[in-house]
Amino acid sequence: MTASEQSTPVATVTACLIIIGNEILSGRTQDANLAHIARTLNGWGVRLMHARVIPDIEDTIVSTLNECRAAFDYVFTTGGIGPTHDDITADCVAKAFGVPLVEHPEAIAILETYYPKGELTVARRRMARVPQGGDLVPNPVSKAPGFRIGNVFVLAGVPAIMRAQLHETREHISGGLPMVSRTVTAFVGESRVAVQLEELQDRYTDVEIGSYPFWKDGKLGTSLVFRGTDPARLEAGADELKAILRDLGTEPIDGEP
Repeated sequence: MTASEQSTPVATVTACLIIIGNEILSGRTQDANLAHIARTLNGWGVRLMHARVIPDIEDTIVSTLNECRAAFDYVFTTGGIGPTHDDITADCVAKAFGVPLVEHPEAIAILETYYPKGELTVARRRMARVPQGGDLVPNPVSKAPGFRIGNVFVLAGVPAIMRAQLHETREHISGGLPMVSRTVTAFVGESRVAVQLEELQDRYTDVEIGSYPFWKDGKLGTSLVFRGTDPARLEAGADELKAILRDLGTEPIDGEP
């Protein structure tokens, strides 16, 4: 098969991220997790296909979780597993799965080791609660674990902790081929290449082709990004695009301008 022929389709492994927290929606806190999760999962051969930001409302969390875990191979949540009354994610996950929320003995042992004797308060013990049947996701940073149940991974919202916990989930993730990208840039408005780009997309149905206009040094330009799992297909598409751009009288640039 030549590089210009369509590759045999590879099953796509999908994921969804549910960002939980009134503080995100109010603007008080800016999410810093989505991009890292997307990049990490892509490297594992899992495509983050969907993301939602939802409030700390039980019915919303439960319904969103049930909808997403049925639609995607993996679901990740961030936020709402701390020691305070408004951290209700664990309660909602248990309700979504129809199981009790219980203190996990291993989580209690971890927290007892971490906190000085007598300082494992009732509030802190909340961080040891896990839906029955769930397994812990270790937390190398501050010890209070996340957990996983079914295809759902429940992680902290604090970026440093979330990143450490996400790394700990790797052994439980079975991905496909990672997505790779190839960028061609030209100082031309995207409307001038729109028709040709649509025709190119029709020939490369196994490749995502995106058009992203920019303004630099007083000139309008467009970055054209090819994304897919077969580098040869991306290279072939990029070569065809370069020829198209030259026919339009503009010299293509490999990569970003």
